[in-house]
Amino acid sequence: MNTNGFSELTNDELLQEQKKEKTRNIINATIIGLFLGVAIYSFVMKGLGFPTFFSLFFAFILFIKKNKNKALEEELKSRNLK
Repeated sequence: MNTNGFSELTNDELLQEQKKEKTRNIINATIIGLFLGVAIYSFVMKGLGFPTFFSLFFAFILFIKKNKNKALEEELKSRNLK
């Protein structure tokens, strides 16, 4: 959902989106941890190789996606819902 979409939502819908975002953050953190664990294990067992870079690449993509949802927080802050 984009910035304009958040401004059109009601307060209740924004709070529901915030709950969904918290769940997504927990899932993403778990997956990032899994990828980092695989990368470390792969590095220790076989050195630098495809599994190491593959895992780090996807962990990096998930980390970037996690940081993109500032619009929801800004809208919540502007409505004093936080």
